Amino acid sequence: MGTVTKKQYEFALARVEELLPLVNDDTATNDKNAVELTLLSEIIIDYENEHFPIGKPTVAELIKSSLEEKGMTQKQLAREVGVSPSRINDFVAGRSEPGLKTAGSICRILGIQPAAMLGC
Repeated sequence: MGTVTKKQYEFALARVEELLPLVNDDTATNDKNAVELTLLSEIIIDYENEHFPIGKPTVAELIKSSLEEKGMTQKQLAREVGVSPSRINDFVAGRSEPGLKTAGSICRILGIQPAAMLGC
C-alpha cells in the first residue's frame, strides 16, 4: 500500500467502528463487510506502524514484566538462575544485561522467547 494520509486513517478508524457490530466469528470471510473491515484494518495498522512505532521492550522490561506475570520475586529468580539477588536487581533496573548463559536460564525459567531477549 502507498502512504496513508491522516485523513484516510481517521476515515478508516470511523468506518471500522461502524463495521465492527456487523461482523463476528460467524461472518463469511467473503462477506463485503468482513472484506472491508480487513482492508481498513490493514490501512490502520500501516499508518500506526509508520506514525506510532512501538519500540521493542528492553531486557530489563522483559524480565520485570515476566516476573510480575509469574508472580515471582527477584530473589526467587536469582535462586533458580544461580546468581545473587543483586545481579537480578541490576538486570531489572537496566544497570547491566545478563550474559548469554544467564539470559538463557532466565528465558527458560520465565518463559521468555530467547529472540525477544536478544532484541530480534
